[in-house]
Amino acid sequence: MAAIRSTGNKDTELALIRILRTHRLVGWRRHLPLAGRPDFVFRKQRVVVFVDGCFWHHCPKHGRHPGSNQAYWSHKIARNKARDREVMKTLKNAGWRALRIWEHELSRGDAVAQRIGKLLIEEQPVLRRK
Repeated sequence: MAAIRSTGNKDTELALIRILRTHRLVGWRRHLPLAGRPDFVFRKQRVVVFVDGCFWHHCPKHGRHPGSNQAYWSHKIARNKARDREVMKTLKNAGWRALRIWEHELSRGDAVAQRIGKLLIEEQPVLRRK
């Protein structure tokens, strides 16, 4: 399994693009060089969106551990979850608001669009200078 390389999350990103376009959510760009390489970035509102795969990020609803090579996969998924937490903390400290969407949530496009839209219209908090 370690020899199998990721091919990206193109299908999930395309599904979110369809949702964003259907609900006329504009102003996004893809893959800007920010911490964690967010899938979608709304620069003006300082909002980033990640689309997490249920397997790779261990979704509470669909996450599962493979039966073979359990030690490897447990460690791999734990590292992914720890990295996700660190990326969210880094982005928050830099003044970005981040949203993580599970792969299985994309089937409910209206709810996803509503979550993103709500975050986009929220007032951006004022950054405190140290």
